[in-house]
Amino acid sequence: MTVAVVGGTGTLGSLVVADLLGRGERVAVLTRRGAGVPAGAEHRRVDLTSGEGLDLALDGVGAVIDAANSQKGAKETLVEGTRRLAEAGARAGVANHVTISIVGIDLVPMSYYKTKVAQEEALEAGDVPWTILRATQFHQLLDSAFAAAARFGVRPTGKAKVQPVDPTIVAARLAEAALAAPAGRLPDVGGPRVQTLTELSGAWAAARGKRRLPLRVPAWGKIGKALAAGAICDERAATPGEDFAEWLKHA
Repeated sequence: MTVAVVGGTGTLGSLVVADLLGRGERVAVLTRRGAGVPAGAEHRRVDLTSGEGLDLALDGVGAVIDAANSQKGAKETLVEGTRRLAEAGARAGVANHVTISIVGIDLVPMSYYKTKVAQEEALEAGDVPWTILRATQFHQLLDSAFAAAARFGVRPTGKAKVQPVDPTIVAARLAEAALAAPAGRLPDVGGPRVQTLTELSGAWAAARGKRRLPLRVPAWGKIGKALAAGAICDERAATPGEDFAEWLKHA
């Protein structure tokens, strides 16, 4: 069976491809460009925003893992792109369409999270058998966010709770899901610890040797209150592995 990985050169997608190749699976990486496709994987050119190449790319594919992401034009890529991908998958006889999502997206009224909810709904409404896995935030996301703030001389602090996870763990779960029967909504996967923004940014500053002025991010409004209440965390989904401070030691 060939497993197609959409967005297979991104942070998560590249780890999914590596995991599948390590299991001896045939892998097709579906992206607009061929740069970054690892040895051992086949590249198939697609464009989720137009649907170009999808039918040809899914020929002979048994399972699809959608690890595509987009901040700009998120609706077109994630929602409309999911519809196009699911329709092409149904035509091709794909047995399992696996999509990554985010813990708590239906509890936090952020624009991007609303788009991710709509993406899930688009897949659920389609004709292809599906599996959805929700994960907490990746270590790399926090690392990038704190680095960006540090360039302005500040370190974000606050009551918001986050449960960062190593995406390698998430990639393995996605690979396992693709090789199994479609399962609908899987149990969430999260990092080993729930910590506040203050604790996480403090760990980052210590590891990176960057002392910055603490800047409190108030827990105002529906978004702030939801984050402070731990809406994007799931302690029941905690997995063994490195917490954020441990990951920073070698990142």
